[in-house]
Amino acid sequence: MTLPFAVRSLRNAVVSACLIGAVGLFPVAAQAIEKLRIGTVVWVGQAPFYVADKLDLFKAHGLKVDLQMFSDPTMVPTAMVGNALDGGTLTYDQVISAVARGIPHKVVMPIDFSNGGDAIVADQSITSVKDFKGKKVGFSPLSTSDFLLAYALKSHGLSDKDIVPVSMTPENVPSAMASGSLPIGVTYEPNVSQVVGLPGNKFHVVYSSKEAPGLITDVLVFDERVIAKRPAAIKALMQGYLDGLSYIETHPDEAAVIIAKVLGVSAEEAKEQLKTVYNIKLPEMAKNFEKTDATTSFYGSGELIAQLLKANGQITDIPDFGKTFDTRFVNELTR
Repeated sequence: MTLPFAVRSLRNAVVSACLIGAVGLFPVAAQAIEKLRIGTVVWVGQAPFYVADKLDLFKAHGLKVDLQMFSDPTMVPTAMVGNALDGGTLTYDQVISAVARGIPHKVVMPIDFSNGGDAIVADQSITSVKDFKGKKVGFSPLSTSDFLLAYALKSHGLSDKDIVPVSMTPENVPSAMASGSLPIGVTYEPNVSQVVGLPGNKFHVVYSSKEAPGLITDVLVFDERVIAKRPAAIKALMQGYLDGLSYIETHPDEAAVIIAKVLGVSAEEAKEQLKTVYNIKLPEMAKNFEKTDATTSFYGSGELIAQLLKANGQITDIPDFGKTFDTRFVNELTR
């Protein structure tokens, strides 16, 4: 699902001068930033990045971004560890898994909450999560789909031992279900709409992230070593992202056309998919770092996520959630 995003030209020396002001807070040499390689996926929650990339909004902040698309979200952290990427957009459960294994990944910005964009789809004969018992369920292991499924099973008194797991990427779920070989699949948009829209009205959504608000959060993540070396570049990336989010809000029709091309849907379908996520506004981002039990907090949602991951054997110890994020960038941008 890697898409060819054009590599943009770097702003001239005037931008370098503009960046000097950031040096006091971000201790790196004041110079034009060459490039950041950012891994992401085709997911409507990443729309502000798509818009910023298409309109070259990062350039105004002295930055080139090589936005690399991955068909399998579990490969993004692997590419980060292998230094093939400087950073990436992950889900918070992926960050918890990484930190629990000693990988120094840190959230620098919350992006969006899934609000129905992640879902479990099934044939019409299956009306409840309890009906999953003994049936094949297709999903991508160690991904947001795996996590949503685990949460759904647990909340209905079941576990992974009660189903027949079938490993597949989120993008393969629609074709597998269309072939009749898979009765239940876990995926995200635009795949959810593809399954539900298959001929014959054979499938429907049984469970979605609407029933677990805040538990599936997309976040912008960097290794702490990259944060130490390139804070000005990270700040510029976030500024470009926020410009993209602002453009979506002020130019909804034009933005929908851009987003639709990435998602592979019509502009109207892109608008509908945007309703399945909530992109967090800058003034609200600090709430994710507050030490509360709310699911909008990394502490609140993190505890639920970590307990599930541990119960599923994906981690052995629950990490200190305060070590999973770095608040400096959000704090600076909100001043």
